[in-house]
Amino acid sequence: MEEFLLFAVVGFSAQAVDGALGMAYGVISSTVLLTFGVPPAQASASVHAAELFTTAASGSAHLYHRNIDWKLFWRLIPFGVGGGMLGAFVLTSFDGDQVKPFVTAYLAVIGSWLLYRSFHRIPTNPVKLKIVAPLGATAGFLDAAGGGGWGPVATTGLLGAGGQPRFVIGTVNASEFLIALSVSLSFLATIVTGHWEQAGEFRDLTSVAGLIVGGVLAAPLAGRMVKTLRERTLLRLVGFLITLLAGYETLELTGSL
Repeated sequence: MEEFLLFAVVGFSAQAVDGALGMAYGVISSTVLLTFGVPPAQASASVHAAELFTTAASGSAHLYHRNIDWKLFWRLIPFGVGGGMLGAFVLTSFDGDQVKPFVTAYLAVIGSWLLYRSFHRIPTNPVKLKIVAPLGATAGFLDAAGGGGWGPVATTGLLGAGGQPRFVIGTVNASEFLIALSVSLSFLATIVTGHWEQAGEFRDLTSVAGLIVGGVLAAPLAGRMVKTLRERTLLRLVGFLITLLAGYETLELTGSL
C-alpha cells in the first residue's frame, strides 16, 4: 500500500505538469522507477502501460477545450509511432545494466534542457511542417528508449520552432495516447516473440497501478494547474527534479553511494 500511494503521488504530480506543459509524465515516472532499481526496459514498459490511461484522460480534456491542431496531429502521429516502435525494439535488445547509464544520461540531458527552456522566451510563429517528421520520429524513439521523451522532445521542439503554446501542448498531449499504445504493443510483441528475455522478471504492477490512478486523477486538473503556477516555474521545478534524480542514479551507478 505504501508503494502504491507513493507512485500515485508521483503519477499525480507528473501528470499535472504533463497536462499543463505537454511534457514530463514519462520522464518523471521513469526516472523515479530507475531510482528504485527497476531495469530500463521494465521502467519504460511500466510507464507506457500507465500512459494508456493517463494520456486518454489528458487528451480528452484538451479535445474538450479545443486545444488540438489536427493538421499538426496527423503529421506527428505516423513518425512518432514508427520511432517509438523502433525504440522499444532497441531497448529490449540489450541487458538492462548495459543500457541504464545511457538512459540515465539522456534523462539528465532532458532535465537540463527543461531548465534551460525555463529561462528563455518561447516564440509564437507558424511551425514549418518539414521539421515535424524528423522531430516526431526522434521524439517517439527517445520516448520508448528512455521511458519518456515524447513530450519534452516534441513540445520543446515545436515551441522552439515557433508553435503557439496552447495548440502545441494540446496536440502533443492528444497524440501521446497513440504513441503510448504503439510502444506498449511493441513491448508486448517482444514478449510474445521471445525477443525480450528479461520480461519474465517483471514485478512492478503495484507501481504501474499507482501511476495510473494518480495520473488519471490529475489529468482533468491540468488546465487549473497551469493557471495557478507560471509556465516557467513548472519547467524549472520539473527540470530540477529530473536532473536531481538522474544525478543520484549516476552516483549510484558509479558506486559513489
